Amino acid sequence: MTRRSARYVAFLRAINVGGHVVKMDRLRALFSDLELRNVETFIASGNVSFDAPVGDAGRLERRIEKHLEESLGYAVATFLRTSHELRALAAHEPFPADASEPPACARSIGFLKSPPADEARDELYSLADELNAFHLNGREVYWLSRTKISDSKLTGATFEKTLRMPATFRNVTTVRKLAAREA
Repeated sequence: MTRRSARYVAFLRAINVGGHVVKMDRLRALFSDLELRNVETFIASGNVSFDAPVGDAGRLERRIEKHLEESLGYAVATFLRTSHELRALAAHEPFPADASEPPACARSIGFLKSPPADEARDELYSLADELNAFHLNGREVYWLSRTKISDSKLTGATFEKTLRMPATFRNVTTVRKLAAREA
């Protein structure tokens, strides 16, 4: 009897930023080392899709993190979503487009390990101002920045400190393209 498999997407933190450079062929090989199948990468920012037996996603996440840290020499927070979850979160639109938005407006999705505690959620919402709006939906943070992300006073470190957990962000366009690929 064959085990059922699922399609997963891993969003990796600290890949090809901060002096850590990992070629995509090496990243695919590292995932293949774990006997994950049909491994593909999508742009060089740490997005890896693959097939794995259906099981405990948290356990698989920790297994990937351990292997990446042993292989690369630094911790790589990993956030797994099934292709079904990815399609649902990509379709979620808490900030409908508004013609009056500035052209530099950016929409991002932050991936978390778990939904944040109430206190952390409240602290996140307290960061909202005329330039930034947030929406939490389960294990994702939706961020509307009414300026270029590079000009924002908010950083990944700000979000991690506020939410009290690791996070990694992707532009919503990237997430939607990835979801369409995995459909």
